[in-house]
Amino acid sequence: MFGHPRQDVTAGIVVFLVALPLCLGIAVACDVPPVSGLIAGIVGGLVVPFISRSPLSVSGPAAGLTSVVLVEVQHLGGISPFLTAVVIAGGLQVIFGVLRSGRFAAIVPSAVIKGMLAAIGITIVIKQLPVLFGATGGLVDIPSQTHPGALAIGALSLAVLYGWRLTPMARLKLLSPALVVVVVASVLAALFGTDDAMLSLAAHHYVSVPLGNVVELYDALPRPDLAAFTRSATWVSGVTIAIVASIETLLSVQAVDRLDPLKRHSPPDRELLAQGTANMTSGMLGGLPITAVIVRSGANVAAGGRERLSAVVHGLLLLVAVVFAGQIINRIPLACLAAVLIQVGLNLCKPALFRNQVRLGMTQLLPFAITIAAVLALDLLKGVIVGVIAGIGFVLYENSQRAVVSERDEAGVLQMRFRRDGTFVSKPGIVSVLDEVDDGERVTIDGTGEYIDHDVKEVIATFIEDAAHRNIMVTVTGIDLADVKGGGGH
Repeated sequence: MFGHPRQDVTAGIVVFLVALPLCLGIAVACDVPPVSGLIAGIVGGLVVPFISRSPLSVSGPAAGLTSVVLVEVQHLGGISPFLTAVVIAGGLQVIFGVLRSGRFAAIVPSAVIKGMLAAIGITIVIKQLPVLFGATGGLVDIPSQTHPGALAIGALSLAVLYGWRLTPMARLKLLSPALVVVVVASVLAALFGTDDAMLSLAAHHYVSVPLGNVVELYDALPRPDLAAFTRSATWVSGVTIAIVASIETLLSVQAVDRLDPLKRHSPPDRELLAQGTANMTSGMLGGLPITAVIVRSGANVAAGGRERLSAVVHGLLLLVAVVFAGQIINRIPLACLAAVLIQVGLNLCKPALFRNQVRLGMTQLLPFAITIAAVLALDLLKGVIVGVIAGIGFVLYENSQRAVVSERDEAGVLQMRFRRDGTFVSKPGIVSVLDEVDDGERVTIDGTGEYIDHDVKEVIATFIEDAAHRNIMVTVTGIDLADVKGGGGH
């Protein structure tokens, strides 16, 4: 951890500057106290690195869990029972790690994961647009509740975020565009308050974190409701958080490993242990659920981070900010954080993602689209389950249609060849090919090198039995039909 202190301290500062507005913004997007986002960031920096063996990933509250938190806080009746669900989720992640189940995250189809992230991005944008306009309600309340000052700050923030790469300041690694937006917006809000009554922001347009010394801050934090452990809804919420957080963590860690200039590998099961411990800690302290986060981890790599010390430095700086800079944090306008989150949301559901799924064909596009629709209509876990079922359905369809290829050679012999394993789902396609065989023809069936299960062997055996009565000559290679009897008329 301490092999490259100079590089890691510098990278830790950069990550802190990226993480501060994101921790606050994600908490605001989740409609929970902003301090809960900061607590999650602190725990992600001060707990995960001492257990994880991922050298460059940085953990904290994730935009990918925003829709889960929004739904579950309302469903469970408040932040306190939700924190209990976070503790349960952490315990489940520890169990996942002990059982070495990290490798099973690969089961979820890529199209479903992309659909899940796109749906989360759409949810973030929908929820943050009213905040950008200074409205306290939903999209329908924007026309009647738009605040000129909040809208001006939000529009300027988006302009800075999207125009940043075109400026010379983009070359400075220590400057985060999100942090620049926060500073500029805070200064602008202060000027509005002194110069223009129409543009002046009200108290509910600002971040609100508790102030005071360490003891007072600790007393002001939300607490888990221990009685909620006995409610089935809390456990369902905990399972949802554990599954989604584990998937997002493992995907982020894999992505960061590919960015690692030293090409190191992060043990997935160890990562689940680290994330589970951190989530139990965060839930007990009043923080949001934690995952490894690709935005902060990418900033760590870009800033020259080498070991886990950079994540620790970022966590320490977040702690210092909460304890000593609460008054400054409370002068940050919510509109600028909404702009930061809208950019994050749009990155999750950018048009290029949709174009790529269209290019990949219907077997990738439909599970992707079904997952998005299901997540938006139901909730994240149910939507992912629907998407996985849809993905499995398309895999079964592909196998049933394309397990075999057939063509007639120059001598008129029908050549039927297996190009993938022949299983029960392949039977409709195989039967369809065999139905094309006319009386008196010659047929060659080649299963060399492929696994052929008993169901398919039974179909072939049945065809051979019928062929004897139809003057069809059948040659079978690569398939053992010993002791296989036909399953009835073909």
